[in-house]
Amino acid sequence: TSPFSFLPLTRRQFSTTPCPHNWLAPKRGHSQKNRKGRPHVPTGGSTKGTTVVWGDYGLRMRDHDRRVSAKQLSVAEETIKRRLRGERYRLFTRVCANIGVYTKGNEVRMGKGKGSFDYWAARVPVSRILFELKGDNLHEQVVRDAFRLAGNKLPGLYEFARKGDPPVMGITKVEGGSTLEEMKKPRVKLPMDATAGRLPATAAT
Repeated sequence: TSPFSFLPLTRRQFSTTPCPHNWLAPKRGHSQKNRKGRPHVPTGGSTKGTTVVWGDYGLRMRDHDRRVSAKQLSVAEETIKRRLRGERYRLFTRVCANIGVYTKGNEVRMGKGKGSFDYWAARVPVSRILFELKGDNLHEQVVRDAFRLAGNKLPGLYEFARKGDPPVMGITKVEGGSTLEEMKKPRVKLPMDATAGRLPATAAT
């Protein structure tokens, strides 16, 4: 007898189809109020999330970190799908709207709590890839036009990225023979005499 004989015959033992993931709202739902916060700033020289991983082309934020609402991300996604209607492609999303935004009405006195839930949003740091796209026989100029239209629907400035482009540290691209270790060092190299002159004098014993 099978160990799964107690299950009905119509139920599959496993599934190869990935479960649908709603990237515009967290699975946990609205449980507790989030702080306003700020987007993460990689001060240690991290380049995570700045390169195209799964697709061939990507849309990258290039001006400043900001908070993007789930409605704006949804409109950008629909814009890309509308422009690429009839093409064979797959769209990947690299951000998730998991931050709750709470608002209070106009002319409300101070105090009495944080306010009621309004919408979900995502904290997008600078140089982060938002969308990736991979398709069969898909011309690059068509993808550029789709990402241009999507960028016009989003707040901020965006740029087109390809698979294999160098990573970005902050707003500086790691290219031209430079390495991450070199970019983490001070930009100005001081001579040894000037460096030694700044050291405090020690009393002779």
